[in-house]
Amino acid sequence: MAKLLYKVTFLNHGKVYELYARHVAGSSLWGFTEVGELVFDVHEGLVVDPTEERLRDEFGTTRVLHLPMQSIVRVEEVERKGQSAIRDAATGEKVVTPFPMPSKPPR
Repeated sequence: MAKLLYKVTFLNHGKVYELYARHVAGSSLWGFTEVGELVFDVHEGLVVDPTEERLRDEFGTTRVLHLPMQSIVRVEEVERKGQSAIRDAATGEKVVTPFPMPSKPPR
């Protein structure tokens, strides 16, 4: 039997996060939901998706997230992993970190 996979959508600091996890349950902390075994794409070498990299940097060493129940928008059981995302809560648009551009050289 294949392990279950969940897409967890939650609010965090005015942004909507979409993460994938293998474990979702009620937390032993009252009023929280436990999200564990986070799933990230593994890329060798060149970073293909900066959002995925940003999420891995933020949550990569996290064993279990304890999310307040009121911050969770949706939990979906899915067949396969899609693209993780960070969206603006007001507009729903993806938050894209701009590529750093060098400043103009001094004259």
